[in-house]
Amino acid sequence: MKIAIVGTGYVGLVTGTCFAEIGVEVTCVDTDKNKIESLKKGVMPIYENGLEEMVLRNAKANRLSFTTSLESVLDKVEVVFSAVGTPPDEDGSADLRYVLDVARTIGRNMTNYVLVVTKSTVPVGTATKVRAAIQEELDRRGVHIEFDVASNPEFLKEGNAINDFMSPDRVVVGVESERAEKLMSKLYKPFLLNNFRVIFMDIPSAEMTKYAANSMLATRISFMNDIANLCELVGADVNMVRNGIGSDTRIGRKFLYPGIGYGGSCFPKDIKALIRTAGQHGYDMRVLKAVEEVNENQKGILFHKLNRYFNDDLKGKTIALWGLSFKPETDDMREAPSLILIDKLLEAGCKVRVYDPVAMEESKRKIGDRVHYAQDMYDAVLDADAMMLVTEWKEFRLPSWPVIRKTMSTPVIFDGRNIYEKKELEQQGFTYYCIGK
Repeated sequence: MKIAIVGTGYVGLVTGTCFAEIGVEVTCVDTDKNKIESLKKGVMPIYENGLEEMVLRNAKANRLSFTTSLESVLDKVEVVFSAVGTPPDEDGSADLRYVLDVARTIGRNMTNYVLVVTKSTVPVGTATKVRAAIQEELDRRGVHIEFDVASNPEFLKEGNAINDFMSPDRVVVGVESERAEKLMSKLYKPFLLNNFRVIFMDIPSAEMTKYAANSMLATRISFMNDIANLCELVGADVNMVRNGIGSDTRIGRKFLYPGIGYGGSCFPKDIKALIRTAGQHGYDMRVLKAVEEVNENQKGILFHKLNRYFNDDLKGKTIALWGLSFKPETDDMREAPSLILIDKLLEAGCKVRVYDPVAMEESKRKIGDRVHYAQDMYDAVLDADAMMLVTEWKEFRLPSWPVIRKTMSTPVIFDGRNIYEKKELEQQGFTYYCIGK
């Protein structure tokens, strides 16, 4: 089976590579010539655990190739996945220009039946616009060629994307014809050996499922952060509360960890887009508006704790940050809490020293040389007046506290992910602050 994936960002590259891994012949397409040339040389545009090895293996086996020309492969493939970006507009709605550009390119160049599958996260109703854009180009050409559209939203977790794709909880597919359903069943058939579910539904429901899933997860995060902040005020321990409610099978333990807010490419964008979609239909998403507000406030909580500790006098203080990416196992800094924290620290007159295992180059691209980039986590705390744990990378879990105690000017730790034990750090001579205690 031959398919094309348009867009070699996070979703497109992982999707294409994983399909190639099960024997599908995949052509990944992108308009960025430099990115395509780099991929041909085995240079990855993103960091994802295990991805580079899989790309190289499948490219060598001629199951995975890269091009800038969708037109050149359209007559050779049965399915085209659209995995281009849908960045938020200023009003919070999803920008569909790239999705519709792909649709128009297909309509202008297709010569045989093709199934056009939207993989990007898009608002309900996008498939109708995609169909209209393709049909408009066919009408302009004066030709009649059958095609179908479908929705196949992704549910990949950055840092664990390959495992999520190869062994997913479920695959959601929205279709409107029997032919499209058979093609998608054929494509996903190799995964059925793992006994997971392909859930077929209508296209609007599939489009909504992605937004609803991310909104639920974001809601759990903001809920626990709200509870954590109240726990601090009333003298409760949020970790004990989390264990107590997580043992209820109706609630479960996942996504109940308090911290410094969610970030990344999905949750912030999707929450805004769903709120906007509701507004366009005259409905007010009051819960999600509160989720978004709590999250934005939470991103500044470590700064406020630091400011209180130093009695509103941060000018000239050296602050170390461990972690820059929005979560471990990725270099993605989109909507990362670290960016908000760094801005607040610099505005207050602090000197900022940072370290992240993989996101240093991405940080340099985003904020330049406004901070000092340390060689490792111990270099980051050199002469620091405080250390802030921002991203819970594994290598930060068991540091040498005696070394850090000697290195820092002021032994105070602000743990934004609650990975350390207060009693242990106090025994090592540190003052310790976390979330929800």
